[in-house]
Amino acid sequence: MRAAPANLRDCFSILDLRELARRRLPAPIFHYMDGGAEDEATLRRNTAAFDAHRLVPRCLVDVSNVRTATRVLGQDLQWPLLCSPTGASRFYHTEGELAVARAAEQAGAFYALSVAATHTLEAVASASKGPQLFQLLPFKNRELTQELIERCKRAGYSALCLTVDAAVRGKRERELRAGMGVLPRLTLSSMGRFALRPRWVLSQVLHDSLSMPNLSGRAPGAGLAANGKYLNEQLDCTMGWDEVRAMIALWGGPFAIKGVMHADDARRAADAGATAVIVSNHGGRQLDGAAAAIDVLPQIVAAVGDRIEVILDGGVRRGAHMLKALALGAKACCIGRPYLYGLGAGGEAGVAHALQLLRTELVRAMQLTGCTDVRSIDQSIVERL
Repeated sequence: MRAAPANLRDCFSILDLRELARRRLPAPIFHYMDGGAEDEATLRRNTAAFDAHRLVPRCLVDVSNVRTATRVLGQDLQWPLLCSPTGASRFYHTEGELAVARAAEQAGAFYALSVAATHTLEAVASASKGPQLFQLLPFKNRELTQELIERCKRAGYSALCLTVDAAVRGKRERELRAGMGVLPRLTLSSMGRFALRPRWVLSQVLHDSLSMPNLSGRAPGAGLAANGKYLNEQLDCTMGWDEVRAMIALWGGPFAIKGVMHADDARRAADAGATAVIVSNHGGRQLDGAAAAIDVLPQIVAAVGDRIEVILDGGVRRGAHMLKALALGAKACCIGRPYLYGLGAGGEAGVAHALQLLRTELVRAMQLTGCTDVRSIDQSIVERL
């Protein structure tokens, strides 16, 4: 039986960090982080699907010097990991995105900032010298998109990412039951659950009120609720590939399209001039019943070949999951909830712990399968059941 962790030292896996975050965060906040769409079948499938791919170790290989360095979206990384864009990270710790950016820099990983961040893109850029990517959404207000791109250029972001699987918001029933959702809903029940975590409440009260400052001046009204309402009203269901091409041209640098799950869309992304596609179902938070990211990864890799980088996002909880994704053709992996569990469990130190756990597990899995360099991992070490 797994003992409940009392601190970061007791956390030996991402699941341990999840449990510690659950114990430290108010229940509505934890469920906002942890939940998925509708019945959460895709959320569960994202991780469970890795079990269908078995590792086939090679032996008597000198693995005393395993190399994990790689290059993704034009940036040199110490290992093939990107921290996915996640909104409102100050829900989980008062330093929010700043803490994650610093931990990612120290770990040699890529950090992706959400447009729905609770710190400005300029503040996050200043907090870390590591490679950073900024996430855009398909907004109706094209001037807002242009403004954000220009701000990213001035702030020195390395790459942009357009998330294309969020033209409408998924039905996230766990959030709704917890009193969260698009607009937080305070009831006697939800307020009581916040009161059970007085340290979290005090830490938030002692800091500035929550908002999405990258939308400042655009949203009518101030604060998180007004910003969130504006953001969801701005989601554009009509955007097509011609507008994506224009966005890529306006940016003029490495550009990823996140939310690609079909080989034809990956080809179109390459035709449009994207640098990478991120194979993702939004962590199971949008369309319940969608395929797991790892399930469609091989066909997307086969469809685009070397024309475009392919990055896997979804369900990674172990270093061995990363190894399987790399063997199936991914250039790198993204994580979202794993580092948020760390953030909720222990702030920047918790994020650093999550990243260290995954990196250590990846290196060990490489050594145990006879892999010496992430750039030469191939399908020979995996078989599908």
